[in-house]
Amino acid sequence: MPPDQEHRTILIIEDEPDMVYGLTEAFEFEGYRTEFADNGRQGVKLVSELRPDIVIVDLMLPDINGYSVTEKIRESDPLVPILILTAKSQESDKVRGFDAGADDYVTKPFSVAELLARVRALFRRSSPVHADEIQKIKVGSAEIDFSRHVLVRNRKRYPLSFYELELLRLLNERRGDVVSRDEILEKIWGIRSSPSNRTVDNFIVKLRKKIEDHSDSPRHILTIYGQGYKLV
Repeated sequence: MPPDQEHRTILIIEDEPDMVYGLTEAFEFEGYRTEFADNGRQGVKLVSELRPDIVIVDLMLPDINGYSVTEKIRESDPLVPILILTAKSQESDKVRGFDAGADDYVTKPFSVAELLARVRALFRRSSPVHADEIQKIKVGSAEIDFSRHVLVRNRKRYPLSFYELELLRLLNERRGDVVSRDEILEKIWGIRSSPSNRTVDNFIVKLRKKIEDHSDSPRHILTIYGQGYKLV
């Protein structure tokens, strides 16, 4: 167990008691502290009060849905990692979750091992930037500040999630070269690619909206069909 793992708090926003019990048992066995809310409004309030290290949000809640909860959390905290639990597997639902500000999602039914792997990956991505790493880069008219988790373009500031930053960092390290989806998934999310996994594509769409003047005709984050993506 990492030395600071027992000090990390996971907030679970979920209204199914059995699910809450199972997740709590699994996370506390791994050394994490857990808190939970059984409705969306309480969950949003607890984020402000507890300042958790990660938030797990069920999509179907009794008062407001997980999309709205995610959006409300993002209004007050643009950086806390958010993972959505959803029984919906349609790509449009997942895209909507990413657009709301989620960093990752797990589709029910899922294994505890998979969820723990996703949580560990989120924690890795939320670690502080090391002094020897590049702090700022420019992409077109946009400047990305890794230490502040922000992108500035045309005097407008866009907060960046940990996965957005890591995706930009990897593409910048390989600037001018094609990076495959498989490599991106493995290096950033720590998972293997599958035909139904559109995680990388969804994050590329989010980044293009912040970086490109015209996201539907990108000039800097290019799709190389059948191969992957390239930063130019």
